Amino acid sequence: MALTETTVEDKIEIVSDFKHVQIRTATVIARDGTEISRSFHRHVLQCSTKSGDTWGDTDISGESTEVQAICNAVWTDAVKTAYQTAMDAAEI
Repeated sequence: MALTETTVEDKIEIVSDFKHVQIRTATVIARDGTEISRSFHRHVLQCSTKSGDTWGDTDISGESTEVQAICNAVWTDAVKTAYQTAMDAAEI
């Protein structure tokens, strides 16, 4: 009776006007090839992060190549500027 555990990004979504990238990761436990358990974890990436008064690109180097490719495709300069402007306005 062999137990295996695999982790897979099973859903990647682009949400909001600011192109947040939402990633769902499934952890699957199987016994002799038959799934016996599945659990999920989600995390969301925004196009920019702020440190003090300075905006910078979000570090996506730890993400999968698929997620990196999606982020690089949807996070245009226009999207980043719009997001930063909206967040700065909300700080008031």
